[in-house]
Amino acid sequence: MTQTSTVPLPPPEERRRLREAGALTQAQVAERVGVSRETVRAWESGRTTPRGRRREAYAQLLWSIADKTGGQEPEEVHDMTALQYMAESTRTAPEPPPLSEPSSESRLTPAQAFDALYAFCAPALVRQTFLLTGRRELARESVERAFQHAWQRWPEVARDRDPAGWVRAAAYEFALSPWHRFRPRYRHPEPPPSDAFDRALLDVLLQLPPPQRRTLVLYDGVGLDLPETAAETEASTRAAAKRLMHARTAVAARLPDLSDPSALHRRLAELASTERLRAAKPMVVRDGSERRARFWTRAAIAFTVALIGTTALTLRTAPTHYEPPVPPGSTVRGVPPRMAPGPLSEKERELREKLRKQMQSGPERLLPQVT
Repeated sequence: MTQTSTVPLPPPEERRRLREAGALTQAQVAERVGVSRETVRAWESGRTTPRGRRREAYAQLLWSIADKTGGQEPEEVHDMTALQYMAESTRTAPEPPPLSEPSSESRLTPAQAFDALYAFCAPALVRQTFLLTGRRELARESVERAFQHAWQRWPEVARDRDPAGWVRAAAYEFALSPWHRFRPRYRHPEPPPSDAFDRALLDVLLQLPPPQRRTLVLYDGVGLDLPETAAETEASTRAAAKRLMHARTAVAARLPDLSDPSALHRRLAELASTERLRAAKPMVVRDGSERRARFWTRAAIAFTVALIGTTALTLRTAPTHYEPPVPPGSTVRGVPPRMAPGPLSEKERELREKLRKQMQSGPERLLPQVT
């Protein structure tokens, strides 16, 4: 039997079963593999597949758990496909108990679900956004605006496969907007970190182009794999790999101690954790979202009413028939200009008196007689 060079991965359903059989949480698996908890959740759901050194570490961890719990050895399943292994594990695994429908009392309300997502993602997301912008106030504002937008579209966000990724993408887009440079409150730089190495690292990050900076933070800071990073930055996997390579090269040129990706990941986490950045309360964010929604709704209603009034006034005062424009006047040659009447001369007065005294030809005019 020939053996392949890579250790195969069990199906997504079996990955979760093996982790639970080994009494491990997603956070513990993420810490051992060197990724985030969201990445492990995506691997177990089958939405993404690990690659490279993370795949090797994840597969070795799962097969070690299977070995301890009485499963098959990794050497025995190198040539086994995922479907064969799933069929084999289904025959040997006990039948799970039937799941009962959750009662109405145990279901979370939309506000409770939003508060849970905010409490889980907001603190870390503020620190990540600080690495992108270097501004503490802008990082908090970006996260709050992202969650306000998520609350306005909560039915869509709640059904999303990765709500945390949805909010993270919205926060990054708002934080990297080029229009912040024109805002008076963000024209002057904020105080840098107290540590010299942290200041140098933050300066290198801020000198990177925004696409490279975002790719570096997602891959080496958050711990996403390359396909997830490419999808979140709306780029191809090849373009995301080039951005990551250029960003790492720029960081290593200024800070040779961070040429190792693991060291860079650790320093990014330390830089983000040294800043005491606190997010607002979830209730405050929801109230701000509702106030913003009411404001824009009223503004849209007022604009619509003004548009309707303007249209009605135009229809009321507009002409009902076409009136051609008057052509401009033109000068006629050979005709003397029209003169305005003025005082009569002596000859003209004599001529007038002569004409009045002479009898005009024609029948005599009948004049009424006073009796």
